[in-house]
Amino acid sequence: MTSRILLCLLLTSALYSEDAPNFLLILTDDQGWSQLSDSMVDRDINAMSTYLETPNMNRLGASGIRFSSGYAPAPLCTPTRRSIQCGTTAARSGSEFKSSWVPADHLTIPKALKQANPDYRCAHFGKWGEQMISTPEDCGYDKSDGETGNATGGMPNTLNPDKKGANHNNTEPYYIDNEDPKLTKSVTESAVDFMKEQSGAGHPFYVQTSFYAQHLSVVCSEEMLRKYKEKGTPDRGYTEAWAAMMEELDNGVGRLLDTIDELGIKENTYVVFMADNGGRGTVPGGDESRLPTNVPLTGAKHSLYEGGIRVPFMIAGPGIKGGQFCETPVAGYDLLPTFHALAGGAEPLPEEVDGVSLKPLFENVEAKLDRPDKALFFHRPGKRFSAIRMGHHKLMLFWDGQGNVESTELYVVSKNPREEGRDIASENPQKVKNMQNRLLAYLDRVGAETVQSIPKKRKKKK
Repeated sequence: MTSRILLCLLLTSALYSEDAPNFLLILTDDQGWSQLSDSMVDRDINAMSTYLETPNMNRLGASGIRFSSGYAPAPLCTPTRRSIQCGTTAARSGSEFKSSWVPADHLTIPKALKQANPDYRCAHFGKWGEQMISTPEDCGYDKSDGETGNATGGMPNTLNPDKKGANHNNTEPYYIDNEDPKLTKSVTESAVDFMKEQSGAGHPFYVQTSFYAQHLSVVCSEEMLRKYKEKGTPDRGYTEAWAAMMEELDNGVGRLLDTIDELGIKENTYVVFMADNGGRGTVPGGDESRLPTNVPLTGAKHSLYEGGIRVPFMIAGPGIKGGQFCETPVAGYDLLPTFHALAGGAEPLPEEVDGVSLKPLFENVEAKLDRPDKALFFHRPGKRFSAIRMGHHKLMLFWDGQGNVESTELYVVSKNPREEGRDIASENPQKVKNMQNRLLAYLDRVGAETVQSIPKKRKKKK
């Protein structure tokens, strides 16, 4: 009897894993929507850089779907990383570094995949986040680099250990590392080794490769820097060193894609690429007299204008036709339900999961998503603003110091995502009212933080 049970378990496991897809999530840091050498919008040369070189990111986009209205859940790294792990908006799981939300107490991507199929093996390499509370292993990962953060990838205090009070204003604009700049190579190789190991063992896998680039500080190799210095003046307000760091990041992406090809698992592997928030408005040593770093978008990291949350967002994999663009608004918190559905998960997800499966868009980029509120929500009361994206429209809501709505701005961001000078709130009071009511109702329903509940930073003594 025991042998029969064992045989049944083995057969069940084999059936589980036979067609179970693999997943690779490539998460970059502080990379803007237009900071590639190809466009996230069909035939728009203004939404790309003529100076940067990202052939491997372009290659991924050309092999799948580029989501032109792809969003990070927040304009800051840690809230986005919590959101991605748990499929929640930042309004629900915390809008700043500090939050009472404990990821390990909730469903996470690894838990969701193993719930759908216990054969999944999951790993996280690279930047985990700041003050995440839970470790990757707490969240269900089988292997990781641990509780890594910005300092792991290089910050002024770690790159200048002998300089007291080192910051980006009183240290070098860039640093040379000819061995492993920004740890891009080592993070890539950890992911490569894990994919090879699990593929060889016959396990379906999920690997999240969270690169430290393009987060400051700027670190690159001497050889790559020389290439960009010879190339000439950047087309925007970033530096040659920052562009060099970008190409080295792109090389890491290429190594991951090449490994999938070499292992012969491309037809069964989904690759997702996105950034944790929009690009920075300035970089150390950059020339602010040139075009803004996030052109044509308004705003930058930390803001809920498009420049702070609209990011490169691409997905390639089984059954996805290459060379497509999708205008449907999607967000990083949609990944958990997407992976769960693709892995064969049939059980309903907890109500706290805000995201929806993007699987219908893989078959038809014009398909309608079954999003309950028909909207994406963004919330950062610490900076006194919130936002909602519904269809073609986006409403920006600004709070006063007492937590009351102070003002609103309404934009059409579908075809032309630039917001500056295009506010149509005064012409559409009913649209503003409807969108504001939906946003406020959602914030109330999830018990979102308020302006008053966010701890105020103490001013430093002079």
